[in-house]
Amino acid sequence: MNSAMPEHPETPGTPGPSSGPSGAEELSPSEAYAAFRRRAKEQATILYGFQQLYDFELDEFQLEACRALEDGEGVLVAAPTGSGKTIVGEFAVHLALQSGRKCFYTTPIKALSNQKFGDLVKRYGADKVGLLTGDNSVNGDAPVVVMTTEVLRNMLYAGSSALNGLGYVVMDEVHYLADRFRGAVWEEVIIHLPESVVLASLSATVSNAEEFGDWLDTVRGGTKVIVSEHRPVPLWQHVMAGNRMYDLFANPDVDGRPKNAPRNPAKAVNPELVRLARSEGDRGSRDDRFGRGRGRSMPTGRPNRVWTPGRVDVIERLDAEGLLPAITFIFSRAGCEAAVQQCLSSGLRLNRDSDRATVRAIVEERCADIPDEDLHVLGYFEWLDGLERGIAAHHAGMLPRFKEVVEELFVKGLVKAVFATETLALGINMPARSVVMEKLVKWNGETHADITPGEYTQLTGRAGRRGIDIEGHAVVLWQRGIDPEALAGLAGTRTYPLRSSFRPSYNMAVNLVGQFGRHRSRELLETSFAQFQADRAVVGIARQVQKNEDGLEGYRESMTCHLGDFDEYMNLRRTLKDRENELAREGTGQRRAAAIEAIEALKPGDVIHVPTGKFAGLALVLDPGLPPVSRSPRTVRHPDYQDGPRPVVLTSERQVKRLAMIDFPYPVTAVDRMKIPKSFNPRSPQSRRDLASALRTKAGHLEPERFRKGRAAAADDPEIARLRAELRQHPCHGCDEREDHARWSERYHRLHRDTELLERRMRSRTHTIARTFDRVCGLLTDLGYLSGDTVTEDGKRLGRLYGELDLLASECIREGVWAELSPPELAACASALVYESRQSDDAAAPRVPEGASKEAFGRMIRIWGHLDALEEQHKINTAEGVGQREPDLGFAWVAYRWALGHNLDQVLRDADLPAGDFVRWTKQLIDVLGQIQDAAGEDAKLRSTARKAVDSLRRGIIAYSSVG
Repeated sequence: MNSAMPEHPETPGTPGPSSGPSGAEELSPSEAYAAFRRRAKEQATILYGFQQLYDFELDEFQLEACRALEDGEGVLVAAPTGSGKTIVGEFAVHLALQSGRKCFYTTPIKALSNQKFGDLVKRYGADKVGLLTGDNSVNGDAPVVVMTTEVLRNMLYAGSSALNGLGYVVMDEVHYLADRFRGAVWEEVIIHLPESVVLASLSATVSNAEEFGDWLDTVRGGTKVIVSEHRPVPLWQHVMAGNRMYDLFANPDVDGRPKNAPRNPAKAVNPELVRLARSEGDRGSRDDRFGRGRGRSMPTGRPNRVWTPGRVDVIERLDAEGLLPAITFIFSRAGCEAAVQQCLSSGLRLNRDSDRATVRAIVEERCADIPDEDLHVLGYFEWLDGLERGIAAHHAGMLPRFKEVVEELFVKGLVKAVFATETLALGINMPARSVVMEKLVKWNGETHADITPGEYTQLTGRAGRRGIDIEGHAVVLWQRGIDPEALAGLAGTRTYPLRSSFRPSYNMAVNLVGQFGRHRSRELLETSFAQFQADRAVVGIARQVQKNEDGLEGYRESMTCHLGDFDEYMNLRRTLKDRENELAREGTGQRRAAAIEAIEALKPGDVIHVPTGKFAGLALVLDPGLPPVSRSPRTVRHPDYQDGPRPVVLTSERQVKRLAMIDFPYPVTAVDRMKIPKSFNPRSPQSRRDLASALRTKAGHLEPERFRKGRAAAADDPEIARLRAELRQHPCHGCDEREDHARWSERYHRLHRDTELLERRMRSRTHTIARTFDRVCGLLTDLGYLSGDTVTEDGKRLGRLYGELDLLASECIREGVWAELSPPELAACASALVYESRQSDDAAAPRVPEGASKEAFGRMIRIWGHLDALEEQHKINTAEGVGQREPDLGFAWVAYRWALGHNLDQVLRDADLPAGDFVRWTKQLIDVLGQIQDAAGEDAKLRSTARKAVDSLRRGIIAYSSVG
């Protein structure tokens, strides 16, 4: 199973076999002349000169695409990962330079833009190549500019002069247009590019490439579709079970799939694996620890038992087989870090001493500008230890600089085992000899779901380095319950359909109307790929609805209860849960504010009841705990007062303690007063005993209910009390199988909601996009952003705000919500426009700065509520990709403290936030603050505040992180 270094293929221009007496047969004079003319014609093409830049021959699909570009046609190239699609994009760059025109090379992510920028600079020189990513602006007027797709979209809407002379646009990873959140950008660019621009679209292998090509041909003119399913490096599929590596397929062909590629790959599954799965199923749950373990080796005494190999075992086995370097995909950041720690704890070393010295030198050079005090915070030394051993993690929670170093060392062969999340598969040039899949299930943001054939293809496509490996290897680890036939279906299906996620946003609407008017804009949107697909998809939707209805009938039977109407019972449960969640969200912040206000009103001598905590019970206030500088509510802005007052009390048990706001989940009030003797000494046991005795005598007769005045809790809500009473009285509440029925009911309602959505989509298939655009324009007209075909001044401001909450940001500027904020306060408020928490809705309420920013947050939420009501009125559906999600305050405290100048250790520790997430969200915040600065118009104060906020954020770890 070892891979060897192949010889380089014959380079273009290398002489073939001699045509003399000892070589091929002689050509006639006319044949020789014809061959000479063909060679002369070929050598006169730009493509011929381009080929000389490579030390290998181009594949036929690459040549076909390049010839089409040279003939002035657009191309769609769909080919597997690692097949060399980017050579077609590089030829478009070459054509532009040869013809004196510009080429824009667009990528979906900043990291890929940086990587491609470096590649092109090496080939054409720094003077001819620029970079525009939002974070970086380098030589933007160069004839070749690498940029993120959003940057080009913004240029098109702004009518940028940089578009003058543009001849070619490369859209790398164009299949990103299926992305739910960012996909619309690709379609906007394709629709709005001038007709004179030749488009080179590069895509992963998709099953509907011809459909996508038909659309491109419709909106862009002549477009040639080139599809290649050939992998230059064959990929072999395996399952590692116990201490053995099994081939997935029986009698695989040269590309690792079953011979003759049967329509049902499951028919060609290795029979040994099928028998293994059946024998495991027969054993049931006996000795379950052997089926799920992560141990290093098989338990002794069970030679015929199969188990899941541990992470260290897998790497050691691959190393012994000559199959490193390897990428192991683990769908969890914590899992990636844990895997590295397991390898380090085991003493695993994959690098020689000379390699370790090289690694340390590279790492120290790349990280030389990171301050020493930050290195400890970032876990630098533990990370370096892993790199020196040839082991690393790679995920979005890492510092971008650290990810860059891992990528560089991996490509150089100095890191041999990487544990990564699936984000690594998104375009970065980081191929391996082997790819390992720990599991075939991942969290998709809502539930744990099986990975799709497209995801499997994308991930395993990393295996096999062109020009280095003669074959690649995909290894799936054995898990209890694994189905070899289902796995064969994943591995045998290389393609997946490309589905548009295009929807008109508010920003898009004002920009389109400003350029083309409403009627022409409507026609443009009708040309979107989303609309192109919509009118073809009705049959498929109807079939899915029919299948769903069959499933609903089965669920309905399973949820039927002999005691009563179970659907009615579940409606009560859902209503109760919704009310409890609503109170929890609304009440947390209100109760805390009220509790702080109540504590601030206390005076020495007040008798209170501490509600919770270790010292709950009767207490005498000795000091309300306000800062000595001032007793006014303005002390809430004091740096030492961020967590509220810290009252000092004497408990009824004779203890003097300083409490915190965590001990007061709801407001408390004084229920009595006592005089504190001037001779009272809190350090004297006798003084404490005498005063505590007087406290018990004075207030011990009071009813406990008096102490709960002001408490707001779900238990006190009359609606919740009513619902709970109805629930207990319902006949189904007493059913022994109640929870089983409930599970089936939840499944029924989820499927019912999905079916209703499908039916609505089926009823409204024609002119879907244009109708949504009309609704968006109607709302914008109501708000004064549009007036017929005219974009108002407010609308022009909205046109400069790009993002999911573009309209909310515009309304906040218009209403002066941020007018009086300081730069740190503005940073905190603006963070709510970009941040989205990974936590569930029932997480604790986020901490926010007090004072002016807290008031601004309240106004932002009220504005959002008004917009949400307007969207409902205009039938604009957030779930379908249009509309304003609720602003998220989860990053506000972090942004505020960083902008104030707190050090990295304090900010990350208090926020419990990985460095990579902190960098990514802060850079997105900087981007939106730049938009606010641009959109502020004549509001010089807000412009200045936004600029200062950007300056305050762009420091330290943010300044030296080169990739967003």
